Amino acid sequence: MKLFYGEIEGNQVLINDEEQQHIVKVLRMKEGEEIHVTDGKGNLASGTLLIEGKKANMHVSEIKNDLPGFSPQLHIAIAPTKNIDRIEFFVEKAVEMGISEITLLQTEKTERKNVNIDKLRKQAVSASKQSLRFHFPVTNDLVKIQDFLKHTDPETTFVAHCHENLERMDLKAIPKSENITFLIGPEGDFSEKEISFLSEKNIRAVSLGHQRLRTETAGIFVAAWNYYQLI
Repeated sequence: MKLFYGEIEGNQVLINDEEQQHIVKVLRMKEGEEIHVTDGKGNLASGTLLIEGKKANMHVSEIKNDLPGFSPQLHIAIAPTKNIDRIEFFVEKAVEMGISEITLLQTEKTERKNVNIDKLRKQAVSASKQSLRFHFPVTNDLVKIQDFLKHTDPETTFVAHCHENLERMDLKAIPKSENITFLIGPEGDFSEKEISFLSEKNIRAVSLGHQRLRTETAGIFVAAWNYYQLI
């Protein structure tokens, strides 16, 4: 399946401008080839390619609406790493494994204060198409941990940290839910002050095993754990 991103409204489909350039200039697709377009909101259009100069359009043969998404929906709030390539890698892999939402988390030990969020969103779209997703994940701007926790449900929110002297539950003990949120700390982990704050908010801590995982590795591990429940 050749899947592209665009807008779908009723029976009308408009392929994204960058996608059109990719179709015409990079892939050099021919008119009449079968293509599929999703809006990333659970809708999928199928048809054949129409080439009009440097523009790409499609003859729509079928539109499917409200295709089912992933359940449970996983939201990972993760501190951006100093080397942004590592977070980009996390985004790509987590999206391929069905993550529903990503929030970049600003903590006391977060070294990177500025993130090109538009680039990350484009990578999320690219990974969604590559893995044939019809529901694209939400990618949120950098937010302070205190502000993030104002909008979380402690019943379905968990934190992975490396403070071995504090009680941490096993991943297997997490009750099933339609929505799960995980907080992943920065290089150097959450501060003791933040751990206390999370505890006051009744956010339960989870162990990801005996090994100390890097930030992006921990995020991918949680995404893989959730993906295993999807299949």
